[in-house]
Amino acid sequence: MQKVIVYTARPCGYCSAAKSLLTQLDITFDEVDLTGDPAARQALILQTGQRTVPQIFVGEVHVGGFTEMRALHSAGKLLPLVES
Repeated sequence: MQKVIVYTARPCGYCSAAKSLLTQLDITFDEVDLTGDPAARQALILQTGQRTVPQIFVGEVHVGGFTEMRALHSAGKLLPLVES
């Protein structure tokens, strides 16, 4: 089982949607709240090239944001990635 990490900030509707989908799928995840931590936020931008949250990782794989994760799930690829 791969470790899932969701980088979030408040307020963020897409962050809530991502966490809700993972919970519905019974996928355990760790949340890293970047609210009020500009250094951590900058480090994530450098790592992913993305300025938005959520940013979701499954193991070493950067899935992207909520939209990308939902598309991966719709394609039947999210659960196999988590379970690999």
